[in-house]
Amino acid sequence: MDNQTGTIHVVDDDAPVRQALGNLLRSDGLHPLTFASAEEFLTGMRLDQPACLILDIRLQRESGLRVQHDLAKRLISMPVIYLTGHATVKMGVDAIKSGAHDFLTKPFDNDEMLRVVHTALVADAIARRKRAESADVAQRYARLTAREREVMLGVVRGQLNKQVAATIGTSEITVKVHRRHAMEKMQARSLPELVLFAARLGLV
Repeated sequence: MDNQTGTIHVVDDDAPVRQALGNLLRSDGLHPLTFASAEEFLTGMRLDQPACLILDIRLQRESGLRVQHDLAKRLISMPVIYLTGHATVKMGVDAIKSGAHDFLTKPFDNDEMLRVVHTALVADAIARRKRAESADVAQRYARLTAREREVMLGVVRGQLNKQVAATIGTSEITVKVHRRHAMEKMQARSLPELVLFAARLGLV
């Protein structure tokens, strides 16, 4: 992935830490946005490209875990890298349970920080691509008629054409026609690919 397209959000109420992180990330060709509070971040974050969040788990006015929960409520997904100078085992466990990408302590190792940031950006790029692909499949599925959906469901569940015909009460020839139309509209080049699309839609 081209790192120039990634945004790293840094949320820490310690100004020297924000500056150090910003300088480190820029020195590696990355694009950091720094914020002194959760409020600043939630109003100034960028969601138009792969991104991650470096988040102090203990902000002055807010808990880092609460910020992550707020993102989830807004249906905003990005890898979170927690940073803390007062780490405890419970804190690390809570962070991981909340879905954190990683958990680092202050003072952080520069190479380790860059490694974690790069893996987070790659993970977000992959997740974005998967969401886009799933949305595209859903749009294709929406173009199917009700009968085409019935036929597709039977086919991806392993039924033969005659079995699908008996299930929905029509002829085998009609099933073949609906099956062909469903394949064309779903842009499936093979039955295994149609099954894959159905899996993305949660049909199988």
